[in-house]
Amino acid sequence: MSKVKYSVENKIGFISIDSPPVNALDREVLEDLSAVLDEVNHDVDVVIIIGEGNKAFVAGADIKEFPELRKETGEAICVNGQSVFQKISDLKQPVIAAIDGFTLGGGLELALACDFRIATKKSQFGLPEVKLGIIPGYGGTQRLPRLIGLGKAKQLIFSGEFLQADDAYQIGLIEAITEGNVKEEAIMWANKILRNGPIAVQAAKKAVNQGIELSLAEGLSLEAKLFGDICETNDKNEGVAAFLEKREAKFQKN
Repeated sequence: MSKVKYSVENKIGFISIDSPPVNALDREVLEDLSAVLDEVNHDVDVVIIIGEGNKAFVAGADIKEFPELRKETGEAICVNGQSVFQKISDLKQPVIAAIDGFTLGGGLELALACDFRIATKKSQFGLPEVKLGIIPGYGGTQRLPRLIGLGKAKQLIFSGEFLQADDAYQIGLIEAITEGNVKEEAIMWANKILRNGPIAVQAAKKAVNQGIELSLAEGLSLEAKLFGDICETNDKNEGVAAFLEKREAKFQKN
């Protein structure tokens, strides 16, 4: 039975990681997650990733797999994990991480690959790999500095310390904290996104994700090109017409 499940409801794709007790990222989970990500297609406009249970979102890699690692196998396991998480980042649709509980090591690296993160107040975050004599290997050393800045990222990675949800929110590691059900909160945000033009949302994601790696001039050129492409779509015509006619837009994704 797969440890990662996929379902679709109201144009929202739900990816749930269910590997008790703490949703550890062992080889099987990574394989299942990779396969599920390949299933996501044009029938959804937003994706939500959830860790089942109320103890952990994803607690990290399975440390029992580490004692036998050597140079080649260590590099290979990192490349594999990075490639799976890159699939999350490369999805055309916005991806929301719905976090409830421990989000550590590979679990935090998974969350960093999402577009934004919503968490319960009890959640904790960290990259504690240095405490095991290793480093984050699934993208943490690259994505965390890009999200929260170089100095704060180094502080967290070098110390291996955990952050409470309030502190994670203050430094921009997560974008929202909820006192209620995190899945319901994520769905609320997904529905806000669904009210907008899907082609425009996907183009905006592409502009941000690709533009951040470019010079400002190159990023502006990319933005202008994507804007021009959208001007050829029916969605643009419908959105503008709906605004002028003071009605709700009915986007068709074309």
